[in-house]
Parts: sequence; C-alpha cells; structure tokens
Amino acid sequence: MLLRKFSNNLTAQVVLALLLGATVGALWPGIGASMQMLSDIFIKLIKMVIPPIAFLTIVIGIAEVRDLRRLGRVGGQALIYFEVASTIALIVGLIVMNVLKPGAGFDRAAVGSQAIDISKYKAAPVGSYFFDFLSGIVPDNAIAAFAKGDLLQIVFFGVLFGCAAVLVGERARPFVLLAQSANDILFKIVGMIMRLAPVGAFGAMAFTVGRYGIGSILVLGHMLIAVYATCIIFLFVVLGAVARLNGFGFTRFLRFMSDEALIVLGTCSSESVLPRLMDKLERLGCTRSSVGLVLPVGYSFNADGTAIYLSMAALFIAQAYGIEMSLAQQCGLLLLLLITSKGSGSVAGSGFVVLAATLSATHVLPVEGLALLIGIDRFMSEARSVTNIIGNGVATVVVSKMSGEFDPVQADAAYAERFGAGVKFNLKPVTVPADCSPVPTAGIMSPEPQPD
Repeated sequence: MLLRKFSNNLTAQVVLALLLGATVGALWPGIGASMQMLSDIFIKLIKMVIPPIAFLTIVIGIAEVRDLRRLGRVGGQALIYFEVASTIALIVGLIVMNVLKPGAGFDRAAVGSQAIDISKYKAAPVGSYFFDFLSGIVPDNAIAAFAKGDLLQIVFFGVLFGCAAVLVGERARPFVLLAQSANDILFKIVGMIMRLAPVGAFGAMAFTVGRYGIGSILVLGHMLIAVYATCIIFLFVVLGAVARLNGFGFTRFLRFMSDEALIVLGTCSSESVLPRLMDKLERLGCTRSSVGLVLPVGYSFNADGTAIYLSMAALFIAQAYGIEMSLAQQCGLLLLLLITSKGSGSVAGSGFVVLAATLSATHVLPVEGLALLIGIDRFMSEARSVTNIIGNGVATVVVSKMSGEFDPVQADAAYAERFGAGVKFNLKPVTVPADCSPVPTAGIMSPEPQPD
C-alpha cells in the first residue's frame, strides 16, 4: 500500500531524488559530476514538445475567444502586470543588498582559484542589446523559430495565426479541431515524460553538488543566503499580497504548484515544467487563450527571480570591489535592469549575458566581477527559477481574473480534487462583470460544446 502511494506521488519521488542526488554528489563528486546527462536528457525531452504545444495552445485559445479586442485587453493587462512585478522584484533585491551588504569586505582572493574567462559573457551595449531583442521577436521564417525553440517568436507567429483563423471564420474550423486533437496527444506525451522527472532531478542535483561542491557555498554563503531569503520575501510578502488582493490564498496556491516547483528546483530549468504548468492553470480555471498568451510571454518578460538575482548580483560586485553607489546611481541601475532583463529567459546563459550588458552600461562596475559569482551561480539558479515559475503562475491567474478569463467554479473543483472536498480557491465569492463573463474552455468553433 505504501509503495503504491509512493509510486503515484510525484512530489515524494522528486524530494527523494533530490536527497539522493545531493548525497551522491557529496560522497562521490566524480560520479555526481557525470550525472548531468540524466538531467540534460529530461530537459531535452520537455523542450522537444514545448514549441508545438505553445503554438497550438495559442491558436486554439484565440480561435475559441473569437473576440480580438478581448485578446488585446488580456495582452495589455499582462504587459502592465509584468512591468510592475519586475520593478518591485528589482527594488526588493536592491533594498536587501543595502541592508545586509553581503559583499562588504569580501576577500576576492578567496575565489581566485575559480577565475574564469568572462570575455564570452561580454555583451553589446544596452541600446543595441534591447533593440536586437525587440527585432528578434519577429522570426526570419516560422520554421526556423520552431527549429530553434525560440518561445517569443513562436508566440508571435501563433498570435498572428490565431487571429487569422478568427478572421477566416468557419472555414478554419477543421484546422482548429485537428489542432485540438494534436494538442491532446502532445499533452499525453508530456505526461509520459514527466514520469522521468525524478531521474532528471537526481542527475541535476548530483551534478551540481559534485561539480561545485560545498566549498563554493562556504566561500559565498552570505550572498547565497541573501538571494534565497530575498526570493522567499518576494514570494510570501509581495506575491502573497497580490494573491490576497485578487481573492485567493498564496500558501495554498504554492502547495497546488509544489510538484512543478520541486522539479524546477532539481533541474534549474523553468522550461522543464512549462507544458505541465499550462495544463495545470487551464484546469484551475484560466481560459486556454489567457494561458497560451500570458504564460509563454511571461517566461521572457516576467522573470521575477531573475530580476532579483540581477539587482543583487550587481550590488554584490559593487560592494566586493569597494564601490559606493549613490541613490541616484542605484536608480539608474534599476532603469538599466528594467531594459536589459527583458527577454532574459530566452537567452542562453541569460544570467551572465544580461548582467554583463548591465555592468558594461554602468561604466562604474567591472565586468570582471562576474568571476566572483560563478561558484554559486548554479545554486542561485535554483532559487530564481522557482521564483520565476511561481511568479508566472500568479501572473496568469491574476491577469485571467482581471480580464474575466477565469472560471471560479472550475478553480474550486481543481482545489477540491487536490486538497479534498470543501477546499475553495477563492477567499470570498467572486462577482464577474456581465461584459467580462468567463469564456468557456470548450471549443467555440466546434458544432457543439465539448467537455474538457
């Protein structure tokens, strides 16, 4: 009986895998460092299905809504939310660094043996970087976007395709029905892949501990603790307040997403749970159109954990080099990070690339300071990745609620299924305006309503 419960409990499996991975990495570093292959294979399997799932979900969602103005409202509210949330995350990071000052008096020689060639992280000036990012949203051709797995380009093409399907009308119905069937098959594949999540988590944790060891944690422990503490503060104070203002409890929502958070904690990859997260938020009551639009775009525009890391890393380097930054300079740094952090989730080695672009633009902070953080970057990546996916989960629910794209009855049903009968999603009854009634998740373009 106990074994059967364990075999059906993904959370318990991932927790055990993380503990075993950390043990193997600590006791046998050589073996642990070779386990990265397991994590790489799992992440590749997930990345394999992300492009078609993202594209089909967006197209189906837009075709179901049929109201392009409504779609524009969702997109506009999402972008406003992303900007506000990212700004708050950056400010929280700056405040914590000014209070704790983990880099003050830091002995740079202590990490001298970990010095790396940071030339590969040096980036173009901020203006060029930002405008290149904007122009990069439009793909040279659609097939190339799918081949590269560029999520923003796929979203852009998916939105255009979905809008065109709405304009074509009933003639597009056969394609929408085919897309729905294909999407169902892809999500079934995701379910099969997720059975390997504990294996991927084990490999990633064994590699992290085996490759970087406990020594890097001890040398830069104050900075590591500061980053984790800041992410926890942001989650429970900032996102907790946002959730409560929008009528739902954050702690229980966090429990609802615990499986995804643990997988990300092990793999250090937000993308590893994107398909599963899209499916879970749909089952929670967000419409397919809002999930398909808000969540993938949020991966690039609403990386709250990455924003916290960037502001804290920049100030840590300043403190380690004995550079005093005035309030005006820190405000300037904040504005720079608001620009450079956009799209960070879709850039390979995004943390260091974006940080390098920011440091270069300040003309005050040395890019060479990146070498100080390499030893604990993998450990910090776990905190920022988990914060990123929780932040985007909250963002999707909040934007869906604001735009009337949320079904509170379905949310209560999802919570009852997860936590037991009588457990409600909403802290108080929700009144939906008449002009913003929730859009059903059944196929509007199909001849009759179909159950999910």
